[in-house]
Amino acid sequence: MNPNLFTPYKLGHVTLRNRTIRSAAFESMGHRFGPTEQLRQYHVSVARGGIGMTTLAYAAVSRSGLSFDKQLWLRDAIVPELHDITDAIHAEGAAAGIQIGHCGNMTHLSTAGQIPIGASTGFNLYAYTPVRGMRAKEIAAVAKDFGRAVHTAHAAGFDSVEVHAGHGYLISQFLSPYTNRRRDEFGGSLDNRMRFMRMCLGEVMEAAAQTGTAVLVKHNMYDGFRGGIEIPESIEIAREIERFGVDGIVLTGGFVSKAPMAVMRGLIPLYTMSHYSSWWLRPFIRWFGPYMIEQFPFEECYFLEDAKKFRTALKGPLVYVGGLVSREGIDKALDAGFELVQMARALVNDPAFVNKLKEGDAATRSACDHRNYCIARMYSVDMKCCKHCDDLPRKIREELAQLP
Repeated sequence: MNPNLFTPYKLGHVTLRNRTIRSAAFESMGHRFGPTEQLRQYHVSVARGGIGMTTLAYAAVSRSGLSFDKQLWLRDAIVPELHDITDAIHAEGAAAGIQIGHCGNMTHLSTAGQIPIGASTGFNLYAYTPVRGMRAKEIAAVAKDFGRAVHTAHAAGFDSVEVHAGHGYLISQFLSPYTNRRRDEFGGSLDNRMRFMRMCLGEVMEAAAQTGTAVLVKHNMYDGFRGGIEIPESIEIAREIERFGVDGIVLTGGFVSKAPMAVMRGLIPLYTMSHYSSWWLRPFIRWFGPYMIEQFPFEECYFLEDAKKFRTALKGPLVYVGGLVSREGIDKALDAGFELVQMARALVNDPAFVNKLKEGDAATRSACDHRNYCIARMYSVDMKCCKHCDDLPRKIREELAQLP
């Protein structure tokens, strides 16, 4: 067993009690763009369960960056409620992080309060909405929103922020040639496509220096389809991120609007997905889902071999995420030279998973079977494991039982 797992790690100005982080997987536990008691209880349970740091997911830096009404909009009005959460997390011995980002074209007029904006004008089939390409003044304003979000997070008691630069959200939309068709200084060459990311990170790092906040960046190793970012170009982007002096890069992959299962892997419960979707989407998902959603089989540490290429190319701290469900898998990532590991579904299944690892039970392996019920209901209800639901509809129970 790797002896580093339960040794402290200094992340910026905060010391984590071990090398584990609850990754920023969307909880869908907000209300009117603010936190709830359910969100508080969940993260406190993960902190009590032994995690080094737990991360509140997917907080928008501005109203235009919101995808869902159950998502956090990081603003002064919710600081007292967020501080109540961070105080409770700290009381359990864990650090508190929050992911900050902007969804770009992954939203609707009713949620964002305006026509969705992105790197380029077009139509987002995933969100079924027209999208307007951002103007230069808007680009500069959103970059400043990222810096303000760091100050807000600090005021709310967070030790760390994680800048979301992957998965096809706004920073990723500028980086990827698939979504960036601009002909100005923000499009075309890789250097131009990185310009918006550099603006955001410049604002973030300035604010972090003023507040003592640790900074992680979530970065796509690849988009997961032809025409998107591939590993060689992604390594160059990662080197640019590293030059900003961030405290760690979280290596991920996939584009939620094009290759969503490249992010999460595992089985696709199509009936369950349609059940928790809008009524007008249900038949579309059931009939066309098998042709539109590419399946990526789950295996433990599914990003590790690609992530090792980044470990070889980069000098700074790296965080491994992707398919960690056992002590064996975690040790494999740490042995490969990653300073920290992130996981989510193992902790949705059992918030005390890390404590059980520490107790050294030889049988300690997450009971998560990656049938992805939690993903199917995540955006409409909350992120909850099917093994904790006593009231599942009969057809959902039948579908889940039939999945291999």
